Amino acid sequence: MFNLNGLSSDVRDAFMQHAWHDKKPEKLLSVSNDAKTIKGEKLGISTAILYLAPHNISGVNVCPVARLALCDGPCLNTAGRGAMHTVQASRLRKTLYFNQYRNEFLDQLKEEIFNHICRSVYKDMIPAIRLNGTSDIRWELYLWEFMCEMHDKYGAIFYDYTKIPNRKITRPEVYDITFSYSGVGAYQRMYWKARRQGNRIAVVFRDRNNIPDTWDGLPVVSGDNSDARWLDPHGCVVALYAKGKARHDATGFVID
Repeated sequence: MFNLNGLSSDVRDAFMQHAWHDKKPEKLLSVSNDAKTIKGEKLGISTAILYLAPHNISGVNVCPVARLALCDGPCLNTAGRGAMHTVQASRLRKTLYFNQYRNEFLDQLKEEIFNHICRSVYKDMIPAIRLNGTSDIRWELYLWEFMCEMHDKYGAIFYDYTKIPNRKITRPEVYDITFSYSGVGAYQRMYWKARRQGNRIAVVFRDRNNIPDTWDGLPVVSGDNSDARWLDPHGCVVALYAKGKARHDATGFVID
């Protein structure tokens, strides 16, 4: 079903232990399955997220700037060591599907997005779709006309975080992008490019109890009350706090 030649041997062996490793995924989107999107429901927002296997776990890099920003480590160390968790294996299968059956993947994704929009509208909620839950793909290259149609007809909001500073979104009301910061020295030119463009900047702080009111000359707003980034102003810092293994990050990705 899938060509696994691009996987490292440990990832391939762990992935093949799952009985469904050679079947196409029946479902791509996850709806209201994390704390921040559930918080968004109080704002009348219903959020669907696509989670893929990050960086180059699948053999194809879906996070092109991850190595430069040194954010690949916290992602990579969740898979490929010993038995692969079912969630990680599921994300890998979706990524292989995207890489190897692109048209079929996109058709299924559009159908699931449309169904999510219909359910949200029926519930009188704003439909939101985040396609880069754990990836950094330029979805505007694949789905732009569809995104615009879903926004114009049904008020759907597409949004993402990205570490790619030169993405050209001609209608930000359709596809809202928040630039994701890393303190790594080699990455600073990308940060300043995004800042000159007036982008909203997401910054991960180590201590959630010690987040400043301003950072690097920009006002700070909380990013953990919900995931509805398009409600935040541009030209500000969106403060996130380190979770899980990221609390011990020493690359510069997490800010002390």
